[in-house]
Order: sequence, then C-alpha cells, then structure tokens
Amino acid sequence: MTARGYTATKEQLQTRLARIEGQVRGISRMVDEDRYCIDVLTQISAVRAALDRVALGLVDGHTRHCLIGGHGGPADPDDQADELMSAIGRLMSS
Repeated sequence: MTARGYTATKEQLQTRLARIEGQVRGISRMVDEDRYCIDVLTQISAVRAALDRVALGLVDGHTRHCLIGGHGGPADPDDQADELMSAIGRLMSS
C-alpha cells in the first residue's frame, strides 16, 4: 500500500532509510578504525546521495498526490507553487 503522499510505499521508504542508517553506522566504524579519510568522505557522499533520492521521491509523491491530486495541499495554484518551491529550497540549502 502506498503511504499518503508518497510515490514509494511506506515499506520501500523504510527499507531505503534502514539501508542509509546502516551506511551511517558503517561510516562511524570507519572513523573508529581510522580508515583513510578519502574513503570516509566517499561513503558520506553516498549517504547524502541516497538521502537526496529519498527526499526527491517524497517531493514527487507530494506533488502528485497532495498538490495535483488535491489531497491536503493548497487549492490555489500559486500557493501550490510556493509550497513546492519552499520545499525544494529547504532541500537545496541543507
């Protein structure tokens, strides 16, 4: 079953987030083991990319379900655009 406002199912999102959580624990182990800094940075970059993919999927789902589908988002198209751009702005500034 698709979670409200998500293109992916809740289970798919949880699986992706659990994988990311495992990657973060792996980075922590790498730091504990004094692994080569570039290898640690490479893993950090991979986690960021994975989080970006999850976030982009959520924005896509929100746009399709809440904004276009009219399930909880603002009704006015200008307000919809403002909400969407605000969400994208928060993602880009982090």
